Amino acid sequence: MSLKIIFQDDHFLALEKPAGLVVDKAETNKDITLEDILISELKINLPRGGIVHRLDKDTSGILLVARTKQALENLQAQFKDRVVKKEYLALVHGLIEKAGTVKGAIGRNPGNREKFTVLLGGKEAVTEYEPIKSLQLSVFSLQEIFEDFKKIQMRKLERQKYGEFTLVKCKPKTGRTHQIRVHLKYINYPIVSDEKYVGRKMFRLDRRWCPRMFLHSAKIGFNHPEKNKWMELESKLPEDLKEALVRVKGKA
Repeated sequence: MSLKIIFQDDHFLALEKPAGLVVDKAETNKDITLEDILISELKINLPRGGIVHRLDKDTSGILLVARTKQALENLQAQFKDRVVKKEYLALVHGLIEKAGTVKGAIGRNPGNREKFTVLLGGKEAVTEYEPIKSLQLSVFSLQEIFEDFKKIQMRKLERQKYGEFTLVKCKPKTGRTHQIRVHLKYINYPIVSDEKYVGRKMFRLDRRWCPRMFLHSAKIGFNHPEKNKWMELESKLPEDLKEALVRVKGKA
């Protein structure tokens, strides 16, 4: 698999992880992983192929990979000390009118070990969010997407206000598993096509027009591990998510 590299030098590289690619090897995963590719194709001889941090399987965007042991340790320390600044783009259900911060400790969901949730005794987690644009599926788009729906089903969509969305900029201040997904769900603005957290019925509706979870790692800022110079790298929204956005338009 060819990976798109945004930046590289002798110390580290930044790549665009495609959606659907698992980052780390695991006994439960039999597919090729990013770790496999980095070790076999890029010949990076470091633990986890030099991967500094991780993104969920269906999240796309920027990911940092070290080329040397020194760079790996430096970048990992920057993440641990919260020097690194991350920015994600998400499309969520509902209309968010103003920016805010979610503070809610996160741990495994006692009822489903594959999910995480906000709960007492979890690990500290903080996410800042800011609405970029309010969006809405037009009546024409709704009729096109749900052309097989009967009138009673369409009226139910209208009552649920299905079709109202917000494009949101998220800045996680901590790095918990599923953090952005869990926090947006916690404040009742779940991410479009997020199979784990949007709910089964909503997920089936979303997948008719958005092929996967609408979450993208769009920007990262950090100190160069060798030169100690601040760097900022960006990743544009991939085509599949751009096409999903075409289906919704800004509210006047």
